[in-house]
Amino acid sequence: MAAVKIGIIKEGKVPVDRRVPLTPFQAKQVNERFENVEVVVQSSDIRCFTDEDYQNEELTVVENVDDCDILLGVKEVPIPLLIDGKTYFFFSHTIKKQPYNQPLLRSFLDQKIRMIDYETLTDQAGKRIIAFGRWAGIVGAYNGIWTYGQRYNLFNIRRASDCFDLEDLKTEYDKVDLPAVKIAITGGGRVAKGAIEVMHGMGIRKVTPAAYLNERFDYPVFTQLNTRDYHVRKDGGQFSRNEFYKAPENYESDFLKYAHKTDLLIAAAYWDPNSPVLFKREDITKIDFKINVIADITCDIEGSIPSTKQPSTIEDPIYDYNPSDDQVEAPFTDEGNITVMAVDNLPCELPRDASESFGNELLNNVLPELLGDDSKEIIKKATITANGKLTEHYTYLSDYAEGNE
Repeated sequence: MAAVKIGIIKEGKVPVDRRVPLTPFQAKQVNERFENVEVVVQSSDIRCFTDEDYQNEELTVVENVDDCDILLGVKEVPIPLLIDGKTYFFFSHTIKKQPYNQPLLRSFLDQKIRMIDYETLTDQAGKRIIAFGRWAGIVGAYNGIWTYGQRYNLFNIRRASDCFDLEDLKTEYDKVDLPAVKIAITGGGRVAKGAIEVMHGMGIRKVTPAAYLNERFDYPVFTQLNTRDYHVRKDGGQFSRNEFYKAPENYESDFLKYAHKTDLLIAAAYWDPNSPVLFKREDITKIDFKINVIADITCDIEGSIPSTKQPSTIEDPIYDYNPSDDQVEAPFTDEGNITVMAVDNLPCELPRDASESFGNELLNNVLPELLGDDSKEIIKKATITANGKLTEHYTYLSDYAEGNE
């Protein structure tokens, strides 16, 4: 194989992202495992791992990555920093036709960039290979508990972003002292599983959806709600998971029965814009709607949850939603408001752990295909643009790329 030079780029998006695609040790592993491959690191003062950390693993730190063949980042690269003709890996946030990134996709085409999006890397069963979902779930659930404690002056725990790593975060768990609240977690994937890790770590007991609805408890509990638990067919027929994902328009939400029993909602389920919303603004204004704190890990703006009007930030993680006037207010403004945690880059609060987990998947399951023959077509299927054109799997983005959607 011809010599290949891989560059770990400095993150350019604002707000800053301290995660890395490969830790110093993992980057060294790439150099050792793959013949004729060299990883270099663009100097950065914002990473959770310093330039010196990489140099200590015998990696070369450079100012300029123009001579690299493949460039690895995490978040979207600002358009002025894109280099013509390169192969890029990062989360582009273009495959759902996100309006704010249409110019970015246009730039991939104009600059003949080969764009491979981490989100589109899937195995032969169609399951995502690489993601930060577990870490979003861990931090999102922790933030939800933190928010509840703040709203009701129950306890003080450090912010996740103030903890060195997950083990440090866990030392805060014993400080949590909740009353007999009910917590609902939606979803069954990586994000939800990460959230459940936190619940178990804090000693919060899991109960079935049926028990959650029908029984009283004198201690805090949580339940996990999968798609079938809060959707029903419009025609009254039997729920089919496969049909729901193929034709969600055939279903409507049945979530309100949980909203009448829930104190804290942790939203961790993927939401398709064609799917029913969990509830509507007018539902919140009714006297039997009980939820007063929402940790919206999915952070779909004005999507499945009407109170998620805008993303929040690590620096300012919460805001209040006033359902009467459908507007955002300062946190804890009024008892009738819902307090929302909607940080849209949650894994950044535990960047060292998140990066290590992510990098292991990249090192073991992606780079062997990229630097090999791609016999499973993992790289081919994940490539959005190449040679100035959309690839066959992404031609549905044509109108979006041209600015017609």
